[in-house]
Amino acid sequence: MRQFTPKAGTKSATCTLDRPFPDIGSFNAVVQDLIVRNPLGCTSYRTPGKHHPPVVKVRERYTAKFVYEDGDRKQIGSSSEVYNSVEGYEDGIHAVMANVANIAAHRGRARHVPEADRYTVILKCHDESGELFFLSLARDRITVASYTDDAIRKNVARWTDRMLAATG
Repeated sequence: MRQFTPKAGTKSATCTLDRPFPDIGSFNAVVQDLIVRNPLGCTSYRTPGKHHPPVVKVRERYTAKFVYEDGDRKQIGSSSEVYNSVEGYEDGIHAVMANVANIAAHRGRARHVPEADRYTVILKCHDESGELFFLSLARDRITVASYTDDAIRKNVARWTDRMLAATG
């Protein structure tokens, strides 16, 4: 079973992935699977006057990295752009690549560096025991936080093993 290393302070554990998610599509597919298919077995719940789904996105950030190169393909600048949705990330990459004024200001052509991009999504999950916890997925790690029952960490570790085996 995948090893999640506990952290000091608020109860949390992190698993560093052997291989980062290769691209935004594979990362987003795992996030959507967690929300839609709910492989962790989370349950919906109610608070006064409000119904909550079993798993919900709390925060998402997608960072695209760029370098600017001159005619000899020598790097003459760099930048990064941060987006709050997958759609924004994908549209933003095209916008940066097509931004003539920005290309002129850098005096070189923009090149997207997808292997340097970063993705992070934080999900709030309601365990069947009634406990709320957070699951943070990044391109290179998975963190489970704010839990008290170690069964939650073990469930996330089992899911991580299955997910990594399925995504190859």
